[in-house]
Amino acid sequence: MAIRPRNALLGVAACVVALALVWLGAFHVGFVRRADQSAFLQFYNLKAHGIVEWLVQHLIWPFLPTHYAFVAPVPIVLALVRGRRRVVLAMGVIILGANASTELLKALLTAPRPAELLYGFAPVPPGSWPSGHATAVMSLVLVSVLAVPARVRPTAAALGATLAIAVGYSVVAAGLHYPSDVLGGFLMAGAWTLAAVAGLILAERRWPVARASSGAVSLRAVLGAPGAVLLGGGLLGVILLIARPHHVISYASVHQAFMLEAVAIAALGLAVSTAVLLSVRR
Repeated sequence: MAIRPRNALLGVAACVVALALVWLGAFHVGFVRRADQSAFLQFYNLKAHGIVEWLVQHLIWPFLPTHYAFVAPVPIVLALVRGRRRVVLAMGVIILGANASTELLKALLTAPRPAELLYGFAPVPPGSWPSGHATAVMSLVLVSVLAVPARVRPTAAALGATLAIAVGYSVVAAGLHYPSDVLGGFLMAGAWTLAAVAGLILAERRWPVARASSGAVSLRAVLGAPGAVLLGGGLLGVILLIARPHHVISYASVHQAFMLEAVAIAALGLAVSTAVLLSVRR
């Protein structure tokens, strides 16, 4: 069965609705706002460990604006080498559109955020939602999924989602963003990518291009990509639980907001990459 552009557009609508709900919760729903602040504090406290601070700095570095200009063209060059001109155009639209839309929303929605749990001091300045870092890394991941050959896409999606999740955690631990900012950035990148995929499908139907078939990505491979990431995370959790059961259980019980927001960032990162992978699997 062929992939329909309507399915990709439904994904766009879902991302836009979720984006609005995240903003509403983060700014106007008390218990969500407090959970966001609590998780921020708990992420930020991780910097007390030297290795965590080192990882955070190095994960964020490629997605600073001055460095991103050199990183973003890499998948575009790959698509050019493969002769995928329409995909190159779509990739440019995704990267420019997603990041420009994030900056526009930041300017439009700039407002002080209450800081009940932060002793009245808001360490994250107004105009942080959605996260530009999260938008940058997720848009790069998603265009990379479009750029590579079909057989490599599940691996690219799995590795890319892992990178996006790690960068999402890092910008919160660095004190640059709240967890809700990261969720907003992921959704922005997902919306633009699915919209571009819908355009690619329509263009291919209207003006088909003859090329050697690269085959379809099986549904098993598509679902196996996030499954592998979940399995890896689950195994790591089991190892920690076996090694230090009392520490893990007590930490999880005391840091409930941290656990919830960490799971939300990971789940959304995997969901967005999988949705794009599904939309281009044929």
